[in-house]
Amino acid sequence: MNRALELLDGQRPDATSPLGWRCFQLALLLLPASALLAGLLLFVALILGSRQPAPWWKDRLNWLLAALSLWMVLGCLGASSGWLAWVGLGNWLPFFWAFWGFQPYVATPEARRRMALWLVAGTVPVLATGFGQMVLGWSGPYELLGGAIVWWIRGGGNPPGRLSGLFDYANITAAWLALSWPLVLAAFLQHARRWRSGGAPLALWAISLALVVTQVAEMLLTDSRNGWGALVLAVPIVLGPARWIWLLPLLLLALLPVVLATVPGVPAVIQAPLRELVPQSLWGRLNDFNSHGERPLALTRLSQWATAVGLIGERPWLGWGAAAFSVIYPLRTGHWHGHPHNIGLDLAISHGLPVALGVVGLVLWLLIRAAVKGMVSGALFERAWWAAALVLMALHSTDIPMYDSRINIAGWILLAGLRCRL
Repeated sequence: MNRALELLDGQRPDATSPLGWRCFQLALLLLPASALLAGLLLFVALILGSRQPAPWWKDRLNWLLAALSLWMVLGCLGASSGWLAWVGLGNWLPFFWAFWGFQPYVATPEARRRMALWLVAGTVPVLATGFGQMVLGWSGPYELLGGAIVWWIRGGGNPPGRLSGLFDYANITAAWLALSWPLVLAAFLQHARRWRSGGAPLALWAISLALVVTQVAEMLLTDSRNGWGALVLAVPIVLGPARWIWLLPLLLLALLPVVLATVPGVPAVIQAPLRELVPQSLWGRLNDFNSHGERPLALTRLSQWATAVGLIGERPWLGWGAAAFSVIYPLRTGHWHGHPHNIGLDLAISHGLPVALGVVGLVLWLLIRAAVKGMVSGALFERAWWAAALVLMALHSTDIPMYDSRINIAGWILLAGLRCRL
């Protein structure tokens, strides 16, 4: 155990407080299991991390976030969603601060590698509860500290048949497994490399292999199309450009039968045998065949996006206020939905187009610039860190898992790491 902690810990960067460093590490370990405990630790780390030699205004990106904050506050003054608009600021304004205050803890490639390993360790309870839920029949909720900490673990999954583990819903579990997947894969490759060179015991390699296998299996059991896509997207990035010459053709060859079995319009003489080869649970889920006729049009992504575009057109500058979509959508369609399943549309509806363009543009700029600066072709955990950020961004194009605070926190930590790389 002591050896494992040494591998996770390493040397503390001189610029950070020892207490802040320990709080940040422990918070990443506890994050998926308890947003409350992790949040308290991260708040201490944030206060200490904000005591940087250079003031926050030295970074021009902080000026952008400050301007966006003022715009969001201004929009709340006349928001249609009333007090919910002010509550919704909690999903953004504290994390604009965290984007700067977390940077000392992920300032170097070695620091990012260690923090990635702490996130991997924190993923173990997610995997364990998912296994217990789907195989051993565990059923919660399990509560600690008078309900301050709740592990839902609904028997048989939530929705039924879909693995959700200690999270409340399968798509949120899939989001956590997706963002941690590149880091888990990198940990396995690191231990495999060290084991082959005699620098690490066989046990560490075996444990990391078990984590990879379990993670893949549980991502499949979430029945999340986003999770499945992330599973494939991260592999070539983590393995690195040196392997693309053979890996990309191999992936395309493996995916071709799935695509042909899924998409409409393929001749039956080709599609029929492929649908016998590819599991129906896979192609039927990808093209919504399994739920055909069960969902009204108003519950589909296309209907939500069309309504969202119309709402943005009515109030493009300051938006309707946070949570307005969940109030307006039922009035216009007769069906409730909490958000429009796209982070750009959601920001534009809630806070206006300038905020949406600013936030989405910032994330895209960080990803692109980090890639141009060599992060994608860099060291193993640098590639994994960038892949985790890319995967999380991709998830937010068709869903918004950041409304779970644990996903939101992890996302801003990843973005802080990208900023430090630049």
